[in-house]
Amino acid sequence: MSTEAERAEAAARGLLGDIAAGNQRALEAFYRDYHGAVYQFALRLTRNPADAAELVNESMLEVWKAASTFRGGSRVRTWLLSIVNHRAVDLLRRKQRHGGAVELDDELVDDGACPIPDVLAGAQNARHVRACIDRLPERQRQVVHLTFFEQLAYPEIAQVLDVPAGTVKTRMMHAKAKLMHCLAGFFGRGATP
Repeated sequence: MSTEAERAEAAARGLLGDIAAGNQRALEAFYRDYHGAVYQFALRLTRNPADAAELVNESMLEVWKAASTFRGGSRVRTWLLSIVNHRAVDLLRRKQRHGGAVELDDELVDDGACPIPDVLAGAQNARHVRACIDRLPERQRQVVHLTFFEQLAYPEIAQVLDVPAGTVKTRMMHAKAKLMHCLAGFFGRGATP
């Protein structure tokens, strides 16, 4: 971790300590620092701005209640995104019980290595890339978001999602293959990368 990252982590841990002591201003500062990342992750999980906003509120309330349980075994961001993930799972289950469907497709055969960084770097049309990411099943979308947008390592993603690291790798492998196929579809129809 860089010196700047270390300072940010120390500041976040300090805020959690203050929140655990009941300091509402610390929660406000924590919210300012993290609400954007929480909202973007929640939006990736739910694909619904209203649900994402609800998850931000629920997650920050959970931070208020559970700050004293943070033991420092992970980075604060990892701990927070884990809370968001668990809240999102709860929300999606509630919606599913009330008639909604939850997309959970992890079945795909790997056809070899996929140079996804090359594809993403070469894809000048972000709209196509975003459309392809949005088409991924929820579990794969989570891993892609946490890897590329939150810049978490696979062990941290495993902690956030509460799954083994091997599962994270498998989901990423499937996501890469689907993204390659989707992007090839866009660029194969005459779009220019």
